[in-house]
Amino acid sequence: MRRSLQSEIFDPPRPRAIGHRGSAGTHPENTMPSFRAALDAHVPYIELDIHATLDAVVVVSHDANLHRTCGVDRAIREMTWDELAKLDAGAGFTIDGCTFPFRGTGVGIPRLAEVLAACPQTRFLIEVKQSEPSVIPATLAAIADLKAGRRVMVVSELQPPLDEIRRTAGEIPTNLSYGEVAELLQAMAAKRADYAPPGDALQIPPTYEGWKLVTPESIDFAHRHGLEVHVWTVNEVDEMRALFDMGVDGIISDYPARLMKVIAERPAAR
Repeated sequence: MRRSLQSEIFDPPRPRAIGHRGSAGTHPENTMPSFRAALDAHVPYIELDIHATLDAVVVVSHDANLHRTCGVDRAIREMTWDELAKLDAGAGFTIDGCTFPFRGTGVGIPRLAEVLAACPQTRFLIEVKQSEPSVIPATLAAIADLKAGRRVMVVSELQPPLDEIRRTAGEIPTNLSYGEVAELLQAMAAKRADYAPPGDALQIPPTYEGWKLVTPESIDFAHRHGLEVHVWTVNEVDEMRALFDMGVDGIISDYPARLMKVIAERPAAR
């Protein structure tokens, strides 16, 4: 564990409710309406994804290509911010597959700085989706400009962004990369007492390619080595309850309002 005493990311009581891309089940993901919906649900944590434009503006988007969300077959890294700002980020959102309630309503792709400024009390899991060119310097600049360093965790499945953030901003907590999760699972299987996690949180799905990842054993191993366990992406109430009963520290959900109701049923823990 490399948890910094300067960070406030783990200060709120557990269990942790984390809105996935805001409130991605009810609003266009990674947009201001989605983040506002998460805030309306009083969720203390929001997860979002970042890429950088051609002119190095850090923007909030899960996909590198904008076809799915905006209906435009263009890559973010090949567009300037001015070009990106004209796109309709509500174009692809639908609940029933037939209607598109946010299409043409002025929903845009936000900049990371814009989101951090609009949600000054919220803690963020900032997921880096781009390795080349690195978005870390511009991301750290945005975080520093808004004095948000104490309320962010930088996460990624990719190794290079995590290596860079740990090297250049060691006070900011991180998760474990895809490869580091595999190393943890191998250490658990080997019952290694000398295992030392390089990050602060194990963020995993309940299962992966038929393998059950979230078990009492994996939770216990993570906890014994100072890691929190956050599970994604969990949308059904019964599964949320079962995971909390098992001892996970947080859940990342497309439906943060639903998740907050489940947490309200439970006693707070530390």
